[in-house]
Amino acid sequence: MSSSPARVPTTLSPSRAADFKTCPLLYRFRAIDRLPEPTTPAMMKGTLVHAVLERLYDLAAAERTPGRAVSLLAPEWERLRRQRPEAAELFGEDGGDTQREWLADARALVESYFTVEDPTRLAPSERECLVEATLADGVRMRGFIDRLDVAPTGEVRVVDYKTGKTPAVAFQGQALFQLKFYALALWRTRGVVPRILRLLYLKDGQVVDYAPTESELLGVERTVSALWQAISRAVATGEFPSKKGPLCGWCAYKDRCPEFGGTPPPYPLPLQLPGLIPEADPTPAG
Repeated sequence: MSSSPARVPTTLSPSRAADFKTCPLLYRFRAIDRLPEPTTPAMMKGTLVHAVLERLYDLAAAERTPGRAVSLLAPEWERLRRQRPEAAELFGEDGGDTQREWLADARALVESYFTVEDPTRLAPSERECLVEATLADGVRMRGFIDRLDVAPTGEVRVVDYKTGKTPAVAFQGQALFQLKFYALALWRTRGVVPRILRLLYLKDGQVVDYAPTESELLGVERTVSALWQAISRAVATGEFPSKKGPLCGWCAYKDRCPEFGGTPPPYPLPLQLPGLIPEADPTPAG
């Protein structure tokens, strides 16, 4: 697995914003050095479940049953295996018991979806919706929304599928920041503040609804702009300090991190570049 060529950041996504807040060096590795990360079974399971839930709404409302949704797992998994080398290599040729257990977990997540929503009563406006906005100070925002619902009266609901368990209230901030980021981009491009931001946690079948306000989104805008300024300075100077925290145990770059005795690769960009804006994650968030 080789690195992609380094590049100057140009847009900001919620995932890269979260990276910078968590650890500036992590942001650098992902957005600038673009170092490869191994795909884990959990990551691929999330991709598969998201794909099934997206395809579910291609069906007529009456066909959106648990059994029909489960029947989509096998063809969607085969599609992923054909299109993505890391999926084909995840379990080897046949996968054996490990792959069967993994698919059983994916099935349970798909079935759990039907305990939190009734898809026969929904008519999504958009799925895997790309939203882009440029703020007044030049920050270019970019991200993908799992599902966008628009009521006949114009109210907007932003929906995000999560394949993990509902975090404790103290740890829900990152997921809500992601949806507030999307809400800000929608407000700035469509002139409507979403009425509801909905997180669907499929592992334990829980729903978290949040109603944003204009004043709150103005605060998010200030936060995004401040992050842009901080990232721009870091990109220009090459100074991306490491920041040890509770998520370090899951980091793919520990061998390159000073916090664990590693050494980052040489900074790949010229220093003191003017007018930099941070880079977006080109893949959907899940």
